[in-house]
Amino acid sequence: MTDLGLYLAKRTVNKAEVSRRTGISKSRLTQLTSNDSAKLRADELYLIALAINVDPGEIFIELHKGLGLKRKNNGA
Repeated sequence: MTDLGLYLAKRTVNKAEVSRRTGISKSRLTQLTSNDSAKLRADELYLIALAINVDPGEIFIELHKGLGLKRKNNGA
C-alpha cells in the first residue's frame, strides 16, 4: 500500500465516493493507493483533498514527511 493508500485508510475514506466526487477513475485511485510506482499529480491531490474535506497541504505534508534538504558540506 502506498502512503496515499495508508492516509486514506486511516481516515476510512470510501474510494468509490472519492472517484465519483473528483472524476478520478476507480482504477486510477487503485493505482495511486496500491502501486508505489504510480505518481500522484498535484491536481489529483487537490481534488482528493477537496473530496475528503481536508487541506491539500495536510495530505502533501503527510505524503512527503520523509523528505528533507541535504546538508551543505562546506569542506571545513
